[in-house]
Amino acid sequence: MLRNIKSTLWGLLAGLTALWLWANLPFPDTLSVMSARALAVQYSGVIGIGVMSVAMILAVRPVWAEPWLGGLDKSYRLHKWLGIAGLVAAVGHWVAVNAPKWAVTLGLMAAPERRARPPAGDIAEVVSIESVLNGLRGSAEGLGEWAFYFTVLLIALALIKLFPYRLFAKTHLFIAVVYLVLVFHSVVLMDFTAWTQPLGFAMGLLLIAGTVSAVIVLTRQVGRARKVEGIVTMQHSIPEMNVLETTIRFEKGWPGHKPGQFAFVTFDKKEGAHPFTIASAWDARDPRIMVISKGLGDYTMKLPEQVSLCSAATVEGPYGAFTFDDAASHQIWIGAGIGITPFIARLKHLAMNPDGKTVDLIHCVPEISDEAKALLEADVAEAGVNLHLMRDRDDGLLTGARLREMLPDWSKASIWFCGPVAFGEALRRDLVAHGLRPANFHQELFSMR
Repeated sequence: MLRNIKSTLWGLLAGLTALWLWANLPFPDTLSVMSARALAVQYSGVIGIGVMSVAMILAVRPVWAEPWLGGLDKSYRLHKWLGIAGLVAAVGHWVAVNAPKWAVTLGLMAAPERRARPPAGDIAEVVSIESVLNGLRGSAEGLGEWAFYFTVLLIALALIKLFPYRLFAKTHLFIAVVYLVLVFHSVVLMDFTAWTQPLGFAMGLLLIAGTVSAVIVLTRQVGRARKVEGIVTMQHSIPEMNVLETTIRFEKGWPGHKPGQFAFVTFDKKEGAHPFTIASAWDARDPRIMVISKGLGDYTMKLPEQVSLCSAATVEGPYGAFTFDDAASHQIWIGAGIGITPFIARLKHLAMNPDGKTVDLIHCVPEISDEAKALLEADVAEAGVNLHLMRDRDDGLLTGARLREMLPDWSKASIWFCGPVAFGEALRRDLVAHGLRPANFHQELFSMR
């Protein structure tokens, strides 16, 4: 599915570029500095607002995009890359706009002559759409410059992992406001003749869809139809591993989920929603889910103190396509650290609904408590799965070579990985280099930023 993410990103960039060329070719035989600058400004503007529009659409968590992209986790990966692409285009746009001013200031070129305003025509011309847009150019340019500065700041904060998730989620909302300002900037300053060409039609659709999405974000309607109220009915902690299991029961509304899917859970409205992989199988007769958290950051460290029995929880979902659906008769699961969570859900599901597949579960963990080990072994036994426990200190680290040695029939299996992204990428590269079909390596990219 990473291939689909890359093809979507590059396909969008290539498509916008092709439409822009169609609208601007043939170029003049001789390009002056200012005419070249005008082309650069228009092109970077088209790319920048185009990718930001698609990123805004993905921000509303469209379920229809999950089958193509491979789940909401992959959608967020594309959202991140689109944000970076938009940032690069915005910087290029800003440089193209200001380069002549800098060149004049440094004495590298003479100040270009100001174009005289066209004479006023008849009444029909004065009230035309083009004349109205021309009258707004000054406002659009000024607002666009400030929007650029805020865009750089907000995207930078989103990319800085040390910036707390709670603050990231709140500040990231402002990108929707900035986007709406940039829509105004783009509509006013885009070459007017382009609106009657395929480029204009495509940009119009993107801007309309992006604007609707921005309004949904700002009015906090994202995922509203998929939110269900529940009550915390059980908690179990494993102090040695800093792990907390929380069970949430629903009276009604939860549509059910597949093992491997995740949900956004809100325990505290001030804190907001956080993503959790669901660690339980679904049983409509007992409508509840269990989520597992490990104290890795400010929020998860404080969760045991903040969440208590009978407290309310809002759950949005389910999302994700890491659902173990394939035709392989042999599956190899690799859960690294807290990445074991989706496999726990699948184990519980298989205990109730065996499918006859051969499954090998490799759990890589720095250390594991006796209690956690016993719980995992019990789930594995009930599901009929083969467990390979690898503790870093005692058993060393898992590599592609060790996996191939442990499981000689690995090349005929599908691989399902959940854990640190770099670890999964290293395994994927190794196994693909030794003959695994790329489509047979499934990786959960459980990162929302």
